Amino acid sequence: MPQIYFTPNLSRHTECPQSEIAAATVAELLDRYFEKWPDVRGFVLDDQGEVRKHIKVFVDGRNLLDRARLSDPLDGDSEVYVFQALSGG
Repeated sequence: MPQIYFTPNLSRHTECPQSEIAAATVAELLDRYFEKWPDVRGFVLDDQGEVRKHIKVFVDGRNLLDRARLSDPLDGDSEVYVFQALSGG
């Protein structure tokens, strides 16, 4: 089953534990995750359901390709990492 991980900087704002969730796409994985942990949704997705500008999502070591529909496919052993991208200078 795919695994989802959140970096510690997101957990400062809300509880977001690592989970193993059956899903075929990133959208399905996140929907199921948010059912259990609804407070995380607002930190990851904007009001249109797209990945927020300063959030990075990696699927099996690669940048998420579809930040709007979240249609990137997952394998049974996929690893999805969600973290807050830092900016500024």
